[in-house]
Amino acid sequence: MYWAFIVNPTAGTGYALKAMDRLEELLRSKDIEYKVFRTEHPGHATTIAADLAGREEVYAVVAVGGDGTAGEVAAGLCETGKPMGIIPAGTGNDFIKSVGIPNDPLKAFDLLMTRKPTDTDTGTVNGQFFLNVCGTGFDVTVLDYAESEKEKYRGLTPYLLGLLKAIFHYRSIQLKVTADGRPEEGRYLVCSIANGRYIGGGIPICPVADPADGMLDLVLIRHRARWQIPFYLPGLMLSRDLNFRITKHQKVTQVQIEGRNLRINIDGDIRSMDRADFRIQPASLRLIR
Repeated sequence: MYWAFIVNPTAGTGYALKAMDRLEELLRSKDIEYKVFRTEHPGHATTIAADLAGREEVYAVVAVGGDGTAGEVAAGLCETGKPMGIIPAGTGNDFIKSVGIPNDPLKAFDLLMTRKPTDTDTGTVNGQFFLNVCGTGFDVTVLDYAESEKEKYRGLTPYLLGLLKAIFHYRSIQLKVTADGRPEEGRYLVCSIANGRYIGGGIPICPVADPADGMLDLVLIRHRARWQIPFYLPGLMLSRDLNFRITKHQKVTQVQIEGRNLRINIDGDIRSMDRADFRIQPASLRLIR
């Protein structure tokens, strides 16, 4: 049997390739059988992972890249029972923080070699797979501005710069939110549907989310004037946003959000729609962590 590594050459502006080179040295030194597969376009990791899931000779499939790569590999392995591993080598690496995988590729490799796979939840939005966090509002504006900074910086820096720019341009949105059949309407600063805890390179949007509890976490932060937003940012960065008087948090199995010309963040990928239907997929992924 062999380990299959799916590498995104563009992840971390090339950092994933450097990380894989170091991993190959370790794999050879330990006489571990492996094969490396490189992605060539968006969605390619899902196709490769789905094919590998059906091969008995593959012990596990490992994503080498950022959250996007991990999400694509997970989509290909979801409900197959084939174990998945993650070697973080992207810009944000948010999902690993919720499941205890080290941010250093070599330490993540050590964990990969010593841990067993455990059941992990995933989710869908309008039938599309997601692994970490979705939503709309202020965080989407942050992602928009952060995108232009990712070629220059890794980690949290692009998102912090995006956050600063977003403060001066963001407008709250009018939403109808139906959580497990209970509707409410209002203007919101943030509407997040979380399987994991972090977005934007380490911002703890839902610090109590558990990717193995069979539930999604809905976080609603009500509208505030633009000049008030900076007063809430320290609490958000320090995992205190669920304690804000303007925050509502609940555990749910499904959520629908409706609004005009919504821009929805799906694991960092922004899509336009008027309605989004989120559902939990309990214990659908076997993750080594």
